[in-house]
Amino acid sequence: MADNRRSQAITQGTQRSPNRAMLRAVGFGDGDFTKPIVGLANGYSTITPCNMGINVLALRAEAALKKAQAMPQMFGTITISDGISMGTEGMKYSLVSREVIADSIETACTGQSMDAVLAIGGCDKNMPGAMLAMARMNIPAIFVYGGTIKPGHHNGKDLTVVSSFEAVGQFSAGKIDEAELTAIEKKACPGAGSCGGMFTANTMSSAFEAMGMSLPHSSTMAAEDEEKAESAEKSAYVLVEAIRNQILPSDILTRKAFENAIAVIMAVGGSTNSVLHLLAIAKTIGVPLSIDDFEAIRVKVPVICDLKPSGKYVATDLHRAGGIPQVMKMLLEHGLLHGDALTISGQTVAEVLAEIPAVPRADQDVIRPWERPMYAQGHLAVLKGNLATEGSVAKISGVKNPKISGPARVFESEEACLDAILAGKIKAGDVIVIRYEGPKGGPGMREMLAPTAAIIGAGLGDSVGLITDGRFSGGTYGMVVGHVAPEAYVGGTIALVQEGDTISIDAEKLSLELSVSAAELATRRAQWQAPAPRYSTGVLGKYAKLVSSSSLGALTDLDLF
Repeated sequence: MADNRRSQAITQGTQRSPNRAMLRAVGFGDGDFTKPIVGLANGYSTITPCNMGINVLALRAEAALKKAQAMPQMFGTITISDGISMGTEGMKYSLVSREVIADSIETACTGQSMDAVLAIGGCDKNMPGAMLAMARMNIPAIFVYGGTIKPGHHNGKDLTVVSSFEAVGQFSAGKIDEAELTAIEKKACPGAGSCGGMFTANTMSSAFEAMGMSLPHSSTMAAEDEEKAESAEKSAYVLVEAIRNQILPSDILTRKAFENAIAVIMAVGGSTNSVLHLLAIAKTIGVPLSIDDFEAIRVKVPVICDLKPSGKYVATDLHRAGGIPQVMKMLLEHGLLHGDALTISGQTVAEVLAEIPAVPRADQDVIRPWERPMYAQGHLAVLKGNLATEGSVAKISGVKNPKISGPARVFESEEACLDAILAGKIKAGDVIVIRYEGPKGGPGMREMLAPTAAIIGAGLGDSVGLITDGRFSGGTYGMVVGHVAPEAYVGGTIALVQEGDTISIDAEKLSLELSVSAAELATRRAQWQAPAPRYSTGVLGKYAKLVSSSSLGALTDLDLF
């Protein structure tokens, strides 16, 4: 039935293999040794609500794979909850976990000669981690998203995990009392599923649906709804067909697929982290893609969805309004999507979208009509200048002041910055600099949701700028610029900024400039010394040694030799 030459190395051969005895012990019968072996990478854990509902999906997919005459072999892979580790030393392991997930899936599937892989994940790094492994192995593969959380509710408003972070800032600024803070904390996350706005998890699930590596509509389903389990089951059947037809990731993850993903991310107002992850996946699969390609697509694609963090609605609202297929059909109708790109089902994007209406339903306002977008151009802007010669990424949706110029307030860590904000030491007009939080310097490139949410909570979101060589949560908004490269630890200009220097952020001119002369910068650079590594052993030590620049996707296997 299938081209399962990889697993035949274990199950068959010119002589009877002793490996078959081991396989019999895990459930293989006489008729199973010619069936394709499918790795089922199960991201289930109780560490985070994002992943705690995944095992149900894995068992549903496992049963479907068996019915489809494949032999599923389930194994676990890790997750780190960004929402729980945010603002702590543990957040340094978040981006690192992307590589650990990729390594673990590659190791299990290749080490056991599996013919294909179905990966199920929920939290932010599950998706790019799985996709990196799929790109490395290039065996038939499909991704199943664990699903989004439903919104919490309080005083007539929808809540997400970001509501809790912002409430801390409001409490510190004296805008709410402790009872209100506790009420928001208790109601923000009501059950299973990944963070509910168009934050990083929902952004990446949407991107993978747009790329054709996940099934239509699957990226915005709620984790606790029956349709999510049904989608996991259907994904298994589609994957077995892909094995039969030998549809490989390299057939799907083409330049056109990446451009489709970027267009969808811009249209839905997705996370800055998508830039980092798509660059890494493209490099791994061998598709030329640079940070400048995001800017080229941004200027063509409007933001047509009114979604949190800067908008009104959550992912479940988007799902009811038509989901990612509706967004894709609108882009296709306006020449901003490649309809001939292949999907895991064997259909082209245009064929998948054939029955989707060209315009959104009139009874909803989550997806705006094309002629009345949220913003005329995309929201993820690539800024360059003497502070970021390799580039940086700013999320400019919802920003009232696209230009900020002011004195630098310099912090060597996220914690030091957060303490200053909560103590009321940051004033309107300041430009915060958080450095030595990059891939090598952190190490691990922490997300800065705690300080950015505190700024919003304190009412300074429109008057304070923030730049960092670290990352931002998908829940971040405001005049904030991340992924500044080169990072401070390798001697990037951000390392040379001094307290009180004037920094100018200009989202219109796409510039990030330090108003210090070249001669003065040369003097400072000659005096600068790289700090000692914060970790020299263990996972973070290895990561700091191997990781590339964020402008290249922060990969750990880039040009190792």
